[in-house]
Amino acid sequence: MDWKNLLTIAMGAILINNFIFSQFLGICPFMGVSKSTDTASGMGLAVTFVMGLASAVCWPINHFILTSETLFPDGNNLAFMQTIVYILVIASLVQFIEMFLQKSMPSLYTALGVYLPLITTNCAVLGVVLQNTQNSYNFIESVAYGITGGLGFLLAIYLFAAVREKLEYSECPKAFEGFPIALVTAGLLALSFGGFSGLKLFG
Repeated sequence: MDWKNLLTIAMGAILINNFIFSQFLGICPFMGVSKSTDTASGMGLAVTFVMGLASAVCWPINHFILTSETLFPDGNNLAFMQTIVYILVIASLVQFIEMFLQKSMPSLYTALGVYLPLITTNCAVLGVVLQNTQNSYNFIESVAYGITGGLGFLLAIYLFAAVREKLEYSECPKAFEGFPIALVTAGLLALSFGGFSGLKLFG
């Protein structure tokens, strides 16, 4: 196992190619569930779990069924079904998490509200499994990219929520109160993460 390659994937997913600030995926829950650090961290952890598990489940489905050379020796495989299959897998995982939170952590379940089932249509979750396929990652690399991509999402939404909590008690021009100042803040955070672009870890 090449640990340098895994470290590169991890740092890329968390900082350099952050799903929120660099790829602009998953903006809906990022803006909707970032009014407090508690709900933001809950959503971030849920997304991280779904990303990692979806990567672990979708890789063998794609490798051993959809694009299997054993099942399709002539090359006419089911690769065109990847998006549909991935969405079904993600929807099933989110349903499982929703039932788990409803029974074990009802307060967090209530706080997340409509945004919890929206993980199903969160383009960041679908994006991570599609990018695993496009980048031809093996199983370990896929799971690493899924988990660290989720951690990058968690970092982004938590930082944003922490700033938004401070903004509630800050004075700003009336035209910028509420959502406008939140958008300005998100833009500034994205600019700060842009400073990681071109970062070289080795040699």
